[in-house]
Amino acid sequence: QVQLLESGGGSVQAEGSLRLSCAASGYINEPNCMGWFRQVPGKEREGVAAIASDGRTSYADSVKGRFTISKDSAKNTLYLQMNTLKAEDTAMYFCAAAPFRTCSSVVPGFRAFPYWGQGTQVTVSS
Repeated sequence: QVQLLESGGGSVQAEGSLRLSCAASGYINEPNCMGWFRQVPGKEREGVAAIASDGRTSYADSVKGRFTISKDSAKNTLYLQMNTLKAEDTAMYFCAAAPFRTCSSVVPGFRAFPYWGQGTQVTVSS
């Protein structure tokens, strides 16, 4: 059974940075796609970034050039480095895993991911 646990959220001023981590337990079959999503109340969960098991990455247009997704396979941990944060980045951030699939050039929709963490809140004040 795959379990995901996010950490690293918090409150930051605009233009600041945060680094989110997602520790995975259990084996995620390859190929796989790992992703970061975010959600604000009343809106659908939005894909932010994804990384395939071969290292290919994809990003939402709204975060390109500011966010970087990476992973440390030895530590079974996924990261999201968020720089130049904006007020509109405020959301609950979730990590997700999809075994037996790869990521394309765009972040897959949230329905493609069967495993989810509990989320970590990011609040950016302007």
